[in-house]
Amino acid sequence: MAPAPLPLLVAAFSLLFAAATPIRDVADACSSQVQAADFEHLNSSAMHLPLHHSRGPCSPVSAPSDLPFTAVLTHDDARIASLAARLAKAPSSSSSARPTVTVASLYRANDEVDGVAASLASVPLTPGTSYGVGNYVTRMGLGTPAKPYIMVVDTGSSLTWLQCSPCRVSCHRQSGPVFDPKTSSSYAAVSCSTPQCNDLSTATLNPAACSSSDVCIYQASYGDSSFSVGYLSKDTVSFGSNSVPNFYYGCGQDNEGLFGRSAGLMGLARNKLSLLYQLAPTLGYSFSYCLPSSSSSGYLSIGSYNPGQYSYTPMVSSTLDDSLYFIKLSGMTVAGKPLAISSSEYSSLPTIIDSGTVITRLPTTVYDALSKAVAGAMKGTKRADAYSILDTCFVGQASSLRVPAVSMAFSGGAALKLSAQNLLVDVDSSTTCLAFAPARSAAIIGNTQQQTFSVVYDVKSNRIGFAAGGCR
Repeated sequence: MAPAPLPLLVAAFSLLFAAATPIRDVADACSSQVQAADFEHLNSSAMHLPLHHSRGPCSPVSAPSDLPFTAVLTHDDARIASLAARLAKAPSSSSSARPTVTVASLYRANDEVDGVAASLASVPLTPGTSYGVGNYVTRMGLGTPAKPYIMVVDTGSSLTWLQCSPCRVSCHRQSGPVFDPKTSSSYAAVSCSTPQCNDLSTATLNPAACSSSDVCIYQASYGDSSFSVGYLSKDTVSFGSNSVPNFYYGCGQDNEGLFGRSAGLMGLARNKLSLLYQLAPTLGYSFSYCLPSSSSSGYLSIGSYNPGQYSYTPMVSSTLDDSLYFIKLSGMTVAGKPLAISSSEYSSLPTIIDSGTVITRLPTTVYDALSKAVAGAMKGTKRADAYSILDTCFVGQASSLRVPAVSMAFSGGAALKLSAQNLLVDVDSSTTCLAFAPARSAAIIGNTQQQTFSVVYDVKSNRIGFAAGGCR
């Protein structure tokens, strides 16, 4: 399968005379924070962080109130296209098959890092995953002394990066001040000879570049032509009173595209450079979260967890992409009745669970059967026209309609019993639609279906667990 065509990335790195891009601080949308009492049901030895829907009222990077849901779906489709390109393993030997970016050697002002203006490196960029506007954000501390930065949480990405002063080419507008390496006594740029620089090729799906003064340059590109390019760096990362030194991350000097007002991205995929793997020696190889609805707050917990409250499904090994989290969907029921399809249809495509995809994608035969069964169970409800990629729509709002009980079952006995808000998504003030769509090359369990469930990624035990009632 050929990957969907993607726009050309055109980041001309003219850094020798670039000025810092002015960035306007944006006030938090909600002054209240999740308190320690909200984490009482979690293991006390792990690190627990408040988690907000990016479009929720308490989000520090809340999207504009008039943002149409079509924008969410457009960004979501870009993410799906880029995931498809990753899984298709587009040929890497031909630069003409991939977007390219021309990168001049990076340097710091005041001769902190020397640069050579005439030295240009043209490197191909592989599309990563689109952020979109349906994601979840939390705060991460960085530097000594630590300062908080708002980060998008993404289980489909590996490298953590954030915007860094002086933003020699471009920074998007973010909430709060941009990280300034000069203010951190523990900051250090990473040399090109380190194993971490070499690991960038698997963490970002792009090769590392190198400055004339041996500073490693990362290049992270995304399916909607958004990208971040800058220095691979290390510093102390902190969450509340917990801190870990020598954390490797990207210090972005050119950050352009659809990143909302976050400072950057927190990568939780299965990779040496992900936040999970770097914190694992201290906290253990697991993390859990509860993705809240857009009207509440949830949590991200890194480290040990209470295993008894979950039902589990095994992580499935896949040669398609060893950094993503694959599981096996084994069945679905509507109003207690299995869908009228063969059980083999559920595994006709590989299945990924992903925190950054909004609308769940199912194999076409499974989706068609689900759509028919839900429409049949809601036959007394007035139908509405299709909305963008969503073709099973109804007049009304999810909370006010009578919907059938729908359950998604996974191998090993784990299940998601979906509420109306997990099954339907309100696309405007008078229309709600089934929050599923047909898959392209892989089925994806998106964040609408995961909302309010506790989900644990136990990498050490190679399993993913679900528990109802984790947050609201």
